[in-house]
Amino acid sequence: MARGRAALWALAGLLGALSALFLFWQISGPVDFVLPLRATKLAALVLVGAATGIATVLFQTVAANRLLTPGIVGFDALFIFLQTGLVLMLGGLAVAGLPAFARFLGETALLMLAATALFGLLMRRDAGDVVRMILTGVILGVLLRGLAEMAQRLLAPSEYAVVQQAMFASFGAVERDQLAVAALVLALAGAAALRMAPALDVAGLGRPMARGLGLDHDRVVFLALALVAALVAVSTALVGPITFLGLLAASLGRVVAGSDRHALSLPAAALSGAAILVAGQVVFERLLGMQSTLAVLVEFFGGLLFLALVLRRRRG
Repeated sequence: MARGRAALWALAGLLGALSALFLFWQISGPVDFVLPLRATKLAALVLVGAATGIATVLFQTVAANRLLTPGIVGFDALFIFLQTGLVLMLGGLAVAGLPAFARFLGETALLMLAATALFGLLMRRDAGDVVRMILTGVILGVLLRGLAEMAQRLLAPSEYAVVQQAMFASFGAVERDQLAVAALVLALAGAAALRMAPALDVAGLGRPMARGLGLDHDRVVFLALALVAALVAVSTALVGPITFLGLLAASLGRVVAGSDRHALSLPAAALSGAAILVAGQVVFERLLGMQSTLAVLVEFFGGLLFLALVLRRRRG
């Protein structure tokens, strides 16, 4: 436990150093203008990375599988379907002109409503059939992607460009009022997850053993899924989808913490996710001088990690 806490402090120090590097390195021009812009972008990187890391650890505990992320149940596909539907109904110019904060709140609410419906309807009897919930989410994701692609063929090239921009996570267009809402959700959900940490440790043993030890397993699973829905909905509506970030953050967090105890793995995953995004942005913007989409790099390394974990499990 002491080693894990020391590792958390070291990871927090690394994140602080990366954040300072992102804020102050190669700063030029009017500092009063540039520094707030960088601070807003940094806050978005930290919030999304932390929320995705916590949500993935919770989801993997519920699913009893470390290869899965919340994106597998169709969050990303639903987000892209919503963007395509908005552009198809309102037009590209109208969508681009929508108030950013109202659009963020609407997308967050729709994503949370869809997740709650999926989790609640499929698991209303008990929380034992998590596999059915995951498979249903996969099928719904495939369906929504197919519908979105069909609708995108009906769009004009200029309108499709609006949808295409939403397909990749972007941290440069986040507003402060959106960050305030995201920070509030992350603080409340993170505190609730840490408070549930002992129960999550028992739930990770499996439903029969957890119930044998006196844990209300179904209640813990429902609460964990509710937190996953809130965290993923807010982070996706804030910047867009990043499928494999959670897998990277959760895997790195467990390695750093050196323990499966949620009191350590949850904050470790949060810090790891934030550090991954901030480090990637520092490399892109400061070292390479590029404006490429960070999500592409995250998806590439996340996909490699996923393949490595699958191959290692098959060998085992």
